Amino acid sequence: MSRMVLEQFPAGGPRGSWPAEEFALARRAEGCPAEVVMDLEADAFLVVVAQRATEAGTQGRG
Repeated sequence: MSRMVLEQFPAGGPRGSWPAEEFALARRAEGCPAEVVMDLEADAFLVVVAQRATEAGTQGRG
């Protein structure tokens, strides 16, 4: 399986703010199994969803 990035948020957000988590929660409420991961090189939080190999191939992302 591969992952598709839905959104990217800078890691240095305001204190007490969790925009990546809030975005992922809203996607999960819509039925999309979104999760938050950290991209250490970019110093950012990514909201991602898992893709099956057939989905990744049809969308041109992988």
